[in-house]
Parts: sequence; structure tokens; C-alpha cells
Amino acid sequence: MIKKIIMMGLVCFYASFITAQVTIKLNIPSKQDTDVSPIVKEKVEEYATKINSIIQEEKKLMELELEFLAKENLPQAEFDKKKAEIADRYSTKIDERIEGLGFDFDEVIQKQVRYSLLNSDITSDEELRAKLTKKFRAARNLSPYFSYGIMTLTNNQPDNELDKNIAYSNNLEVGLKLNYQFDRTSPWGLISGLGLSWRTVRLDNNKFFSKDTNGVVSVADYGGNVDKNKMRTGYLMVPLGLQYNFSKLKNAGMDIQYRPYGSGFRIAANAYGGVKMSTNNIVRGEFEDFRDRSNYQVNPFVYGGQVTFSYNSLSLFVKKDFSNYFKGSYFPDDKALVIGLALGL
Repeated sequence: MIKKIIMMGLVCFYASFITAQVTIKLNIPSKQDTDVSPIVKEKVEEYATKINSIIQEEKKLMELELEFLAKENLPQAEFDKKKAEIADRYSTKIDERIEGLGFDFDEVIQKQVRYSLLNSDITSDEELRAKLTKKFRAARNLSPYFSYGIMTLTNNQPDNELDKNIAYSNNLEVGLKLNYQFDRTSPWGLISGLGLSWRTVRLDNNKFFSKDTNGVVSVADYGGNVDKNKMRTGYLMVPLGLQYNFSKLKNAGMDIQYRPYGSGFRIAANAYGGVKMSTNNIVRGEFEDFRDRSNYQVNPFVYGGQVTFSYNSLSLFVKKDFSNYFKGSYFPDDKALVIGLALGL
């Protein structure tokens, strides 16, 4: 009912020009400049033109009758009464003739809804089904993401010098996420992608990462106040896992159902692996400042697991390395644990 009232309001707006004896001309933009279906535009123009013709015809007849009434030289009160009766009669007649046009509001509304959904006028159910099937197909795409998390190093062994002096550390990552929904209605999908991860470890207590001439890495005392120390390592990361979407099935029409894979509440679990690109050890303090990009025995390969809880574009994730942060005997059994937020995962 509301839709019919809205459509009638639209038609009445077009017809309002008629009472001012203005020929109706709808300057609706072309298909490229509007969201109105060309077929709907054509039907509304045709309907408004017919209304204009009816009103103009009845108006001329009413004016003739009023002229005859004026020649009767009736008292003003009686003249006004008969004039109102004539106006009511012609108004009723106009309404009846307009109703007799048989304008199908439901059909026009349906066509506009189809056009708004598909940006195309559909003339058959087969075409509509094909368009809907294409528009609401399974989600298979690449989407950008950004994540930032607080990182710590877990160790089941007694604390070493790294564990005793570690300060605020973090993991920053950007990349592309691959979404591969198994079918249009499936809550399950494969996730993968490619990301660039920058892991930054900072030390407290005026310590820094040091390396002797033999390449042995240790946590050393700076000997003064340290303003900044961080060892940043970049990795090329590849995740692989599954995502489950809790969104309810939606109906696109024509008995075609789909599940919005990239929105609503989702849970994902994946493994990941990465290859080291570079390490940069930066120290600034009271005495010597330096930046060293040489080998600090950071593990060249990482792998682990991640769990992600998402709602629309915002995600909370926890990732845990199964590989040691440093290779060999350097700070053994220290593994990265990251908890953070992401956009686009």
C-alpha cells in the first residue's frame, strides 16, 4: 500500500502542472544519468499524458457549463452553491476516468525494483533468473586488509636475557585476502592471500641487540640511556584456511537464495607460513647510534596458526608461531604470540 501511495504521489506531482494549463513534459534524465528504469519512465510519462488529456477535456466542458450558469443571473449564494456542485461532479468524473485507465502500479513498481537491483529492464523470468544468478553468485575475490597487533615471545624454558628485557613489541601487516566461498549459499569458504608482515622487537632496561665479529647475537648493555631500540624483520606471508559465516540466507527473488559471505559475524582458522625479506636493527641513545641490516640470526622461515573473529570489516585475531623467533640455539623456544585488530580480514 505504501508503495502505491508513493507512486501515486509521483504521478500527481507530474500532473500538478496541468491545473496551471501547462503541457506536461517530463525532463527525466537519460538512463546513463538516472536510477529510474527507462520502461518505468515511459509508462509514467504515458500515464501522466493521459491524465492531462482527461483533465483538459473535462475542464473545457465544465467551463462551458459555468458560462451558461453565469447567464442565469442567479443570486450570489445560489450561484456559488451550483458552481460548487458542478465542480464536485466534474471532479468525480475525472477520478472515474483516471481510474478507468487501469494503470498497474504493482507492475510498474516491480519493474523499478528489478531495475534498481540489476540496472537492467528484464522482459522475461528466464532473463531475470540469469541476472540474479550472476549478481548473487558465490563470493570469489581478493580484498585488501590491514592488521596491527601486540606481540610477545612465549617461552616454556626458564627466562633468558631476551625474555627478561623485552619491551613493547608489535606486528604490522598489510596484504590481499583471497575469499573463495564454496557456493552461493554455503557458510564455508577457503581463505588465502599474500601479505607483508613487519615484526618489531624492542628491549627495555637500556639493552640492545648486539653482534660480535663471529656473528654471535646477544642482548647487551648499552652503557647509557637508550632513546630508541628496535629490531624489525619483514616477512612475506601466505595464509591458508577456512572461514565460517553465521549470516542467514537471503532471498534474491525467483527462489534464488544467497549468503552474504563478506559481512556479518564470521570465524576463520588458518595456518600461515612466511619467508624473511630483511632485518633492520636500529639503536639510538646517549652514545653511539647505528642501523644494521646484517644477519641477526632471526629465523628465515616462520609458520604458525591463526584464529580470527570478524564482524563486517572489523576483526579480532590471535596468531601463534610454531617456529622459533630466532634460529638455532639463539634464545631457544621463544615463539611469537600476536593479538590484534584488523580491517578487511
